[in-house]
Amino acid sequence: MDATSIVAAINGNIATVGYGLAAIGPAIGVGIVVGKTIESVARQPELQGRLTTLMYIGIAFTEALALIGIATYYIFTN
Repeated sequence: MDATSIVAAINGNIATVGYGLAAIGPAIGVGIVVGKTIESVARQPELQGRLTTLMYIGIAFTEALALIGIATYYIFTN
């Protein structure tokens, strides 16, 4: 194998690992958002509806980071 094919094989594997590492951040973020919402509902149960709505909005913004990560993976692999 020449140097170019070795670098291409390593580059493909690193891109996959890179996306896996990029997905860890949003997963931690969603866990924090849900955990804080549960804590808030436990403190003030009368605000459950409002807090649940805000939680879903927070999850959507956090998951947008994962979508950006997978889009970046496909952009740089092609």
